[in-house]
Amino acid sequence: MAISREEIFAAADALVAAGERPTLEGIRKKTGGSYTTISPILNEWKARQAVQGAPVREPIPQVVQDKLREVGGEIWRVASDLANTRLAAEREALEKVREEIEAERTEAVELADRLNGELEGLKAQVATLEASEAAAKDEADCLRGELSQVREEAAGLRGKLEASQEQIAVLLAKLTPTSEEPVHETKEKPARTKK
Repeated sequence: MAISREEIFAAADALVAAGERPTLEGIRKKTGGSYTTISPILNEWKARQAVQGAPVREPIPQVVQDKLREVGGEIWRVASDLANTRLAAEREALEKVREEIEAERTEAVELADRLNGELEGLKAQVATLEASEAAAKDEADCLRGELSQVREEAAGLRGKLEASQEQIAVLLAKLTPTSEEPVHETKEKPARTKK
């Protein structure tokens, strides 16, 4: 869900009204959104606050201009030029510092967003691993059940085998001639020879 400039401005105003300093994290807690979205709008809000709080420079009063028209006007021009020169130099230095800070802030915001994304990816991996573990446990339980069934079937087959062996022994005993029974001699036929 995208947040609007007005929501970010309102959140910053609310933090100031509560006696807190408006920060990226403070705004994010109130509005949601990413640091990348909030950062430039918060900078705009801060710039507006700085402009509103800047003192207003009044022009030279008419009375002073009348009395010091020649000298005062020249002094005022020189002083204004000097102040503007200093102001321009200070603005240039401040702009460089602001650009450096903005670059660092942008880098920090991008890093925070990237780490946030990595954290979400790791959470998804953990969830996948947990699901895989649960599936493996279920499969192991199923295999244990099957192994138990196979053991039961093997025990049953052993019992049947033993019973079959006993039946075979009984049958063999019946087929084996005892000493009381006469032994019949069988005449062997002479083997035919091939010509």
